[in-house]
Amino acid sequence: MPSLPPRPSLPSLHSLRPSNRGHAVGPKVPVPTARAIVDCAVYVDGVRLPGKYTHSAAISEVRKRGEGFVWLGLHAPDEGQMNGVAECYGLHELMVEDAVHAHQRPKLERYDDVAFLVLRTVSYVEHESVTTANEIVESGEIMVFLARDFVITVRHGEHSGLAGVRHRLEANTERLALGPSAVLHAVADHVVDEYLAVTGSIERDVDVMEEEVFSPNHHVPIENIYLLKREVVELRRSVTPLSTPLNQLVQGADTPIPKAVRRYLRDVQDHHTTVAERVAEFDEVLSSLVDAALARVTMQQNMDMRKISAWVAIAAVPTMVAGIYGMNFDNIPELHWQYGYYIVVGIVASVCIGLFATFRRNNWL
Repeated sequence: MPSLPPRPSLPSLHSLRPSNRGHAVGPKVPVPTARAIVDCAVYVDGVRLPGKYTHSAAISEVRKRGEGFVWLGLHAPDEGQMNGVAECYGLHELMVEDAVHAHQRPKLERYDDVAFLVLRTVSYVEHESVTTANEIVESGEIMVFLARDFVITVRHGEHSGLAGVRHRLEANTERLALGPSAVLHAVADHVVDEYLAVTGSIERDVDVMEEEVFSPNHHVPIENIYLLKREVVELRRSVTPLSTPLNQLVQGADTPIPKAVRRYLRDVQDHHTTVAERVAEFDEVLSSLVDAALARVTMQQNMDMRKISAWVAIAAVPTMVAGIYGMNFDNIPELHWQYGYYIVVGIVASVCIGLFATFRRNNWL
C-alpha cells in the first residue's frame, strides 16, 4: 500500500491573531480647546473690543487692563478642553466635572469667588400629530460660570444656541456695562422664554388630546396619552427645580449679583413661576385623561360582555332543546308527532326572537 503524503500543518491560533508588533497604539491625541469655543470676546464698558481672542489671551487682556470682563462660550467640551479653560480661569475641579459630564439638575453653587449655575434647556420637536409622535420635548443644558471679570457659558445639546443672546446684549451696551451678571440674566431669561414657548406648544397638544379622548366616535390608545404625559414629566424635571436657584439669585445670597441685575431676575422668576404652574396643570389634565380613557375602555368592555352574554343566552335555547331531543331514549314526549319538528323549531325561534327583542330594548344588543 503506497504511503500517504504528510498532512500539511495548520497554523496555530496564536499565529492567526493580529500582531501589534511595530504598531504600538499611542496615546489619544488631545483636541485643542479652540474646537469647543463658539465665541470669545472682551467687553469694556459694555462695548466689545475689536479683534479675536483666545480664551487665555482674553482673560490676560482683562486683568492687564484692570477693567471689563470676558464672555467665553463653549459647546460640549471634553475633559481635556475644559481642563485647559479651568487652568486659565481658576475653576474648581468639581465644576469642571459637572461641565463635562452634564446631566445635572438645575442648581446654583459657589466655589470661592466663582458662582456656578446649571440650567436645563428644552426644545419642542415638531410633529404632524400628537397621536403619532415619538418625541415631543428635547432637553439639553447650559452651565454658567460667573466671576468678577469673566463669565463662561457651556452648552450641551444642539438647540438653544446663545448667539442671538450675545447679539442682543451687544446691541444694549447700557445693560452689558453691568458686567458678567448681565450675561447670566440674559441667559436665564432666554432659557425661561424657551420654557414659555414650549409650554404654549404643548398646551395645544394637550387640547388636541383632550378633544380626541372625549370624542364619541374616536378611540385614542392610552399609550398616546402616556407618551404625552412622559414628555410633560421631562419638561417638569427641567423647569421645576430651577425655582430654588432663581430665588437664590434674586435674594443675592452668596452671589456677586448687583441690585440692578436682581431687579431683572425677579421678572425671570415671575415668568418661571408661570411656566411651573402651567406644567403642573398639564400633568393634572393628562392624569384626568388617563382616568377617562381607562373608564372608557372599561365601559366598552362591559358593553362587549353584555352583547356576548345576550347572544350566549339566545344560543342557549336551541342548544338546550337540541340536547334534550338528542338523548337516546325511546319514550320522549312528542317524539313521534308528525308535526313535532316544526312545532319545536317554531317554539325555539319564538323564544329566541323574544329574547333578542328584550335585549335590544334594554340596549344590550
